[in-house]
Amino acid sequence: MNDGPNADATGGGTMKKGCLWIAGILGVLLVIGIVAEPPEDRNGEQLAVADNASDEVIEASNPLESGSDDQAAPILTIPQRNAQRSAKQYLSMSGFSRAGLIGQLSHDAGDGYNVADATVAVDSLSVDWNEQAVRSARQYLDMMGMSCKGLTQQLSSSAGEKYSASEARYGAEQAGAC
Repeated sequence: MNDGPNADATGGGTMKKGCLWIAGILGVLLVIGIVAEPPEDRNGEQLAVADNASDEVIEASNPLESGSDDQAAPILTIPQRNAQRSAKQYLSMSGFSRAGLIGQLSHDAGDGYNVADATVAVDSLSVDWNEQAVRSARQYLDMMGMSCKGLTQQLSSSAGEKYSASEARYGAEQAGAC
């Protein structure tokens, strides 16, 4: 009988298989623990999740919209909550108009959310669209020289940034193009 390093697969392999099974079971338990834990909002507060899987909604414990304290928190479905998270990520990187952000979230080449979910998600955020226009205007001016009229047209174009005319004008003025 050979118990050394060259032992056949029936002896030493059993120990390895046992370790792999234990590691696999621990991995599954870890995933279950992560999935089973209630999600948290950005302040670390736990979010309430509905029990019925067909009507999965998340109620934020801290409403994103400003208003009175007795205003109920917005209730979002899981896809809407995911779209909201995507929207926050986009807004952290660049300036977006409301229509442009909804388009980014819902376009097939973008995130692919349905328009209704993207709209609810964007509208659940407290966003100063004028300030977003200023950010976009500054980004254009950092890349190239533009006239006040050209920048305003780019910002308000349906093929461009899709800001309202007043938001585009405000952005161009605040960015120093006018």
